[in-house]
Amino acid sequence: MDLLMRVGFEMRYLCQQPNPMVLCLNVHHSRFASLREPDRIVSYPEVAQHGYHDLFGNWCTRLVAPAGLFTLTTDAWVRDSGAPDAYEPWAQQVPVEHLPDDALLYLLGSRYCETDLLYETAWQHFGNGPTGWGRVQAICDFVHRHITFGYAHARRTRTAWEAYREQRGVCRDYAHLAIALCRCLNIPARYCTGYLGDIRIAAAPGPMDFAGWFEAYLGERWYTFDARNNSPRMGRVLMARGRDACDVALANTFGPNTLEHFRVWADEVVPSTT
Repeated sequence: MDLLMRVGFEMRYLCQQPNPMVLCLNVHHSRFASLREPDRIVSYPEVAQHGYHDLFGNWCTRLVAPAGLFTLTTDAWVRDSGAPDAYEPWAQQVPVEHLPDDALLYLLGSRYCETDLLYETAWQHFGNGPTGWGRVQAICDFVHRHITFGYAHARRTRTAWEAYREQRGVCRDYAHLAIALCRCLNIPARYCTGYLGDIRIAAAPGPMDFAGWFEAYLGERWYTFDARNNSPRMGRVLMARGRDACDVALANTFGPNTLEHFRVWADEVVPSTT
């Protein structure tokens, strides 16, 4: 059953001097048709903006934040199918020599996904198990059990190898470790970020935040997997994809500043019956 969601954010910076910024904060172009209207980024004070598509096809915004308080916000209505993430356990792993050219990038190590350090671990844990969907699910099951979630554990420099050793983290750490293990086993995997509210499930404690998950290439398409939640979810709204979180940073800032306020929302809108 279709559902309607309201998604958005508000971020307030204190800039010590004018700050050029590159933002990756819009809904992904693959979801444009589900937006009631464009999710335009509004700034206070208002400044000139320039948009472009990056190397991964994500929509990015360039602007220069003035010195002082600077606020970014958007508020959008998104129509969703209401269907949970696809579950297709028959999806097969594709031999490397038959992968499409544009999937090969997602077999390689990257800033937060050190395949060289995790290669032996991956094959020890999963080399003798199922392949295809079963192998990716086994990785998600392992990562879900191995890492203890907690906002207090967040560290923006933590890598997949460090998450494996420290056994704690937030959603991006679950995604990075699962991605690295998939790549070690010759399964292309890419990082995703976006909105994931508590839609038709019990509300989780703690503040709402943007979510991190991943996609694995099986058969002839990319499938969504989420090692943090490890169950199909509905109402997932993609914003950006890349090799890891470095490619989809919400905001790259080029100057001294402090993020003073951060709020995200992703709520189902229930039609009025009156």
